Amino acid sequence: MKFFAIVASLLAAVPLIQAITVAYDPVYDKRANSMEIVACSDGENGLITQGKSAVAFSTLGPVPRFPNIGAAAAVADWNSPNCGTCWQLTYKSSANITRTVNITAVDHADAGFVLSLAAMNTLTGGLGTQLGRINATSKQVPLSSCGR
Repeated sequence: MKFFAIVASLLAAVPLIQAITVAYDPVYDKRANSMEIVACSDGENGLITQGKSAVAFSTLGPVPRFPNIGAAAAVADWNSPNCGTCWQLTYKSSANITRTVNITAVDHADAGFVLSLAAMNTLTGGLGTQLGRINATSKQVPLSSCGR
């Protein structure tokens, strides 16, 4: 019985890796865009009103490691507790090259993730526009992985 308890506790500590789709939207590349245009604007969990952040952000540009930001399905709606969370996305190309990018969730996505074009290019080796949408994996990682 102790064996199962140990295995269960070890599995609980392993980050869940999910297969997802990733697209891009250049709205997340614009440093001067107001934080008011995203689901993680204000409210208790909003990035304007600090929430999980030590510093409030009025525009997208000051988010640490900008432009590695985007929308995530984990952000259900305005003021989601998942606002500002950090996600590691991993993409394996048809040439068998694996690339990874960490992004801060600042908005809601209907499915998977929607990144800045710059983050998508990091993930795809500069092929973001050409590929448009890709299949990748994601896992939530500590905020420090996104510079916070």
